[in-house]
Amino acid sequence: MDHMFQGTSVQSNRIIYTASPFAKANLLYLQEAGELRALKPHVNSRLGLRSFLFFLVAAGSGKLVYEGQTYPLLPGDCAFIDCRKPYAQSSSEDNLWSLKWIHFYGSSMSGIYEKYVQRGGGPVIAQGDGTSAFSGLLTELLALAGSEDYIRDMRINEKITCLLTCVMAQSWHPENRSQTSSKKQSLQYVKSYLEEHYQEHITLDQLAGRFYINKFYLSRTFREQFGVTVLGYLDQLRVTRAKRLLRFSNLTVEAVGREVGIPEPGYFSRVFKKVEGVAPGEYRRMW
Repeated sequence: MDHMFQGTSVQSNRIIYTASPFAKANLLYLQEAGELRALKPHVNSRLGLRSFLFFLVAAGSGKLVYEGQTYPLLPGDCAFIDCRKPYAQSSSEDNLWSLKWIHFYGSSMSGIYEKYVQRGGGPVIAQGDGTSAFSGLLTELLALAGSEDYIRDMRINEKITCLLTCVMAQSWHPENRSQTSSKKQSLQYVKSYLEEHYQEHITLDQLAGRFYINKFYLSRTFREQFGVTVLGYLDQLRVTRAKRLLRFSNLTVEAVGREVGIPEPGYFSRVFKKVEGVAPGEYRRMW
């Protein structure tokens, strides 16, 4: 099948893809993949598209307008946006661009994109932030979309997941969360303290006093830097240790709770179930 398209504004190689019902229900799935070369300046704008768009500027330059802001795009830059919100992209007049792109979706994408934004990711990933890896992944996705691979939806899911993993890793910019965040001190030392002392009785007030930090500043900044609250991280540490003890020791559930810093059995059970989804006794029986 010929996927080349020659228009008045662009020359493109694109595949409009229809994923299986299984993929749409369970996987990250492809809607469209392609490569294009602009033949003259053009604008592409959409609103309310149930899709996420990732594209890379292979050559030339242009701009993206998204959520009321304009972002210049240079060779090697990438854009990652939620197309349910209005956007427009356009090639520059004097340096026509070439793009690689995918439109994709999945039931988990809203949560993934929200986490990406929470971690400081923006609509544009500048060249140099690991974007060289993206070009190959986009080329592989285009090839998969046109293949006869009988498990191609699974392979497409794998490649999109790999792309999103790279995006999340390379776009960790907590300083972008607010205008003043770049002035905020790193709280890695607080995180390290929790990892070493999680078995002890710890409260937010105690941490603030130990490190001479306002507790509201501590709570807000810790979450901005690590994506989880102070007490939420403490719960994760304790439950992770508790799971190991439940599986590989003969300690009673109550003793496990004491060992990880939660001596009150009822509270230990509530914390464990909040984090893991099942009570500690049930977890031990399951595993």
